[in-house]
Amino acid sequence: MRFFFRSRKFKIMLGITAGVLVLALVSLFIKNSVMPQNSVIGAITTRIQSYATGVSNWCSDIFKKMGDNEKLMLENAELKAQINDLNSKLVDYQSLQQENEFYKKYLEIKEKNPDYVMEPADLISRNAEDPYGSFVINKGSLNGVALYDPVITEAGLVGYIGEVNPSYSKVITILDANIKCGGMDKRTKDVGIVSGELTAAEAGKTKMINLLRSSGVATGDFIVTPGGEVFPEGIVIGTVDSIHNSKTDISLYAVITPVVDFKELREVMVITYFSGQKAEGGAAND
Repeated sequence: MRFFFRSRKFKIMLGITAGVLVLALVSLFIKNSVMPQNSVIGAITTRIQSYATGVSNWCSDIFKKMGDNEKLMLENAELKAQINDLNSKLVDYQSLQQENEFYKKYLEIKEKNPDYVMEPADLISRNAEDPYGSFVINKGSLNGVALYDPVITEAGLVGYIGEVNPSYSKVITILDANIKCGGMDKRTKDVGIVSGELTAAEAGKTKMINLLRSSGVATGDFIVTPGGEVFPEGIVIGTVDSIHNSKTDISLYAVITPVVDFKELREVMVITYFSGQKAEGGAAND
């Protein structure tokens, strides 16, 4: 509204209004000064007064509309502020709802493992050049996350923290060849070492090596963590896809299909503490 009073249109209206006022005053002076019987002068002054009244009414309407517009602008601003406030509350509600749903997925894990201290995290970037699917999460040392902390979903094991910064961390997945994680067949209790391999990783799988020839591991069996200083006991790793003879010794190895779909990951949980966990900085092998 303040820009209107600086505009050329407003200046023209102001000039017209001033002119009309001058004409009205002149008309009134003439009317009071001349003889009543002078019909010509009377007609002129009457016409001027009529014109002045019309212009005055027109200006009055304009200023009334200006006032109404200003009122509407204020009302619109108030409505926009209310809408913004409602939108903000809706976003907060949806975020809280999503967070509650997220925690519900881990409720059973927490009930079975009351010693766990867990920190939820969101994926913020992926390393497209890493064939093992490493990624970065939005939690770091400021959130209690430390090197080699286990990373899980409600389905099972994702990997561990391979690099920590104050506000973000890098996660190494179980597809990675650098991971050496203990694996145990949940049915037979046979144990081996879960470690990634490039060809398997390209197919979204990993391996469990060092299985004894006498082991009863079979396709379809669930492989879980046996427990240790890096990974707690009982976290599901995946299922046995196939079993093969090792090319380097007399042992067997199993190809494992992880229960976690790494390409679809959006959020994870970091276990920042569990009973028996090795202190930060220890070896990653478990």
